[in-house]
Amino acid sequence: MQSYYAARAGEYDAVYEKPERQADLRQIEQWLPSALYGERLLEVACGTGYWTQFLAPVASSIVAVDSSAETLRIARQRVPQSTVLFEVGDAYALEHHGGLFSAAFAGFWFSHVPLERQREFLRGLNEVLEPGAKVVLLDNRFVEGSSSAIAESDATGNTYQSRKLIDGSTHRVLKNFPSEAQLLALTGGGLGQAAAYASWPFFWAFEYRVPEA
Repeated sequence: MQSYYAARAGEYDAVYEKPERQADLRQIEQWLPSALYGERLLEVACGTGYWTQFLAPVASSIVAVDSSAETLRIARQRVPQSTVLFEVGDAYALEHHGGLFSAAFAGFWFSHVPLERQREFLRGLNEVLEPGAKVVLLDNRFVEGSSSAIAESDATGNTYQSRKLIDGSTHRVLKNFPSEAQLLALTGGGLGQAAAYASWPFFWAFEYRVPEA
């Protein structure tokens, strides 16, 4: 996955240019900053900083983490605000980036987390957040004709897409599309409180609070 996004860095933002997704994106660009206003924010898998640019003016501070130095170079050019610190890091080892944060955001990352590691990721995320902190996950819904086709699945139930880049290389990319019920079940075992799901035609958002105790 890391090598794929490093190779894709220069063309990554093309996904935000699909005409059929523009109405959804404009709505989310208005909603997301209000959901995370004033927070000391940890952004996981920030990529090229597309969402960071909307959060930087409203968050009190942001540590934005991504595994790809190539995408972070683009993010630093896009979001020059002094309140944002971009760092190369591992989404499964967030303790290396300080804390505790008052909120966390992960855009278009959770769909790349294997089913068998979803609880591990959320537990690790919660550990660097204050009790009661807000978590916002944002990701794709599968829409026939807009989403890349599902090429295969594995024995665990993970699904994969085959993606071709401008350089002609083809990559097998894990991409899951969780339902509202699946997301609620994940936080139902003590990982989250006050969970809420929202959706648009092409995207979904899931919010919860880190348990107080």
